[in-house]
Amino acid sequence: MSENITTTEKKRIRIPLLLQILIAICLGIGCGYFFPVGFGRIFATFNAIFSQFLGFLIPLIILGFITPAIADIGKKAGFVLLVTAALAYLDTIFAGFISFFTGDALFPYFISPGALASTPEGHDLTPYFTIEMPPLMTVMTGLVLAFLLGIGMAAIQSKSLKVIADEFRDIITLSIARVIIPLLPLYIFGIFLNMTVAGQVGPVLGTFAKIIVIIFILTFLLLVFQFCIAALFNKKNPLKMLMTMMPAYFTALGTQSSAATIPVTLRQTMRLGVSEDIAGFTIPLCATIHMSGSTLKIVACAVALMLMQDLPYDFPMFAGFICMLGITIVAAPGVPGGCIMASLGLLGGILGFNEANQALMIALYIAMDSFGTACNITGDGYISVIIDHFFGSERRTADSDPVSRTLSE
Repeated sequence: MSENITTTEKKRIRIPLLLQILIAICLGIGCGYFFPVGFGRIFATFNAIFSQFLGFLIPLIILGFITPAIADIGKKAGFVLLVTAALAYLDTIFAGFISFFTGDALFPYFISPGALASTPEGHDLTPYFTIEMPPLMTVMTGLVLAFLLGIGMAAIQSKSLKVIADEFRDIITLSIARVIIPLLPLYIFGIFLNMTVAGQVGPVLGTFAKIIVIIFILTFLLLVFQFCIAALFNKKNPLKMLMTMMPAYFTALGTQSSAATIPVTLRQTMRLGVSEDIAGFTIPLCATIHMSGSTLKIVACAVALMLMQDLPYDFPMFAGFICMLGITIVAAPGVPGGCIMASLGLLGGILGFNEANQALMIALYIAMDSFGTACNITGDGYISVIIDHFFGSERRTADSDPVSRTLSE
C-alpha cells in the first residue's frame, strides 16, 4: 500500500517538461551573473559531451523513425491511404512555406541581423574537456538508408526486418525519453548560462517573445484557412466547423500529444458530418503524419535564428528543408518535442545550425509545443472532411459495393 502511495505522490509532483525548460532558462540567466567562470565551465563541459551524444544520435533517430513508418504505410497501401497521406504531406509543407514567407517578410523588422553573431559584453565559457562521438553516418545517408529499407520491407513484405525496425525504433524512443529529455533542462541551463556570460541573453529573450506571438497568430490563421477549404467540400460555415473542433484543440493543449487526443478528435470530426468509417481511418493516420503546426513552428524559429546569427539563407535552401522536414517528422515519437528532435539533423545538415543554435531551437519549440500539437490535430478534421467528400458518400450510398468497401479499408 505504501509503495502505491509513493508512486502516486511521485506522479502528482512530476514537473511538466515545459515548466522544467522555463525554470532552466531562468536559472541559467540568473546564475550567469554571479557564477565563477571555473564553475560555469563545468556546465560547459556537460554541454559539450551532451551535444556530442546528441549529434551521434541524430542519424539513428532518422533511421529509427522513418524506416518503420514507411514500411507501415507501404504495407497498408491503398488508394484512400495514399490520397490521405498525400493531402497531409501537402498541407504540412504548405504550412512550412507560409511560415517561411511570413518570417522572411516580418522578422527583419524586429530582429537585428547578427544579434548573436558577436559577443561584445563578455566571453564564451569553454569546456574543460570533451569526448568525441562521431556519428555512424551522415544525416543524408540515414535518410537514404531509411527510405531504402522502408520501401524494401514493404515491397517484399518482410516480417523479420519489420520486427527489427520496430524494436530499433523503440530503443531510440527509449533513449530520447530516458536520456535526452531528462537531461534537456540541464543542457538548456548551460546554454543560457553561457549566453548570459557572453552578453547575448537580452536579444534572445526579446526575440523569443515576439516570435511566439507571431507563430500563435499564424497557427490560428492556418486553421481558419484550412476550414475555409473544407467548407468548399461540405458547404458548411468554416468558423462553425472550427468551433466544433475546439474541444480537440484544448485537449491537445493539455496533453501535448496527438495520440492521446485521438478519441476527442474522432468524436468532434464525426460532428462535422464525417462518416464514422472515414473518421476512424483518417484521424489515427493523420495523428502520425499530419504535422502542419509543428512544421510552421520549426520553420519560423529557424528563420528567426538565422537572422539573429546573420547566417545567409534563401528560398531554395528552405524549400529543400521544408520538403525534407515534412517526411522526417513523420511518426515522430510520442514524447514531448519529438518533432524537433527528429528535425535536428536537417537543421544541421541543410541550414548549418551548430549545437548552440539547435539548443535554442529546442527551447523555443518546446515553449510552444502544445500550440503546434493543437494545430496539428485540429487540422486533422479538415483533412477528414475532404476525404469524406470523395469517399465517404460512396460508402454511405453503396455499402454493399465491394469496391467502395475495399477503398475505405
